[in-house]
Amino acid sequence: MAETYDCAVADTRAAGLAAAARTVRAGRLVVLPTDTVYGVGCDAFSASAVAALLAAKRRGPDMPVPVLVGSWSTIDGLVARVPKTARDLIEAFWPGPLSLVLPHAPSLTWDLGRTKGTVMLRMPLHPVALELLRDVGPMAVSSANVSGQPPASTAEEARAQLGDLVDVYLDGGPSGEPVASTIVDLTGDVPRLLRTGDVTAEQVAEVIGREVALA
Repeated sequence: MAETYDCAVADTRAAGLAAAARTVRAGRLVVLPTDTVYGVGCDAFSASAVAALLAAKRRGPDMPVPVLVGSWSTIDGLVARVPKTARDLIEAFWPGPLSLVLPHAPSLTWDLGRTKGTVMLRMPLHPVALELLRDVGPMAVSSANVSGQPPASTAEEARAQLGDLVDVYLDGGPSGEPVASTIVDLTGDVPRLLRTGDVTAEQVAEVIGREVALA
């Protein structure tokens, strides 16, 4: 039976974060608030947990699961190299609604779906998400909804769609307008904007000093 924890109450928040950390380490699913929409997440390095996440969303591996991190430095162990463009964007927009696609470190033995050797990384601007990520490490996190349905902006909306397929729901209150993160692909010679969210193409171009190609 899934448990929901109200993170607006200090004691309940502490209990919820502890339960969520145990759940992630056990290879099961949690729902957590982020600064964009609610996410459903698991241990990024557990192939069975990622498979369960995709099954809960009724989605196949053709749409790989992004990875959330709790600090800037975490990215160094996850990608082959961090170019200056990525460093500049991280400094400007992390934590926040900007996702970066980079070649992942060849030594990593994770299975996030059909990534073609890449990983999409983001550091969310939400205290509950950051506390959990700093405890358990990188998490595979996708929007907390069944594929094709609206993304959840509350824990209740997430639970209505995912039910007992998730063990722990961390309720951080409404996420506000359900705006997804901006995605910038840095795997090629020219940065490409794959999706526009709160961070605009103009803001990205201003930071990196060059135009961004549109996908």
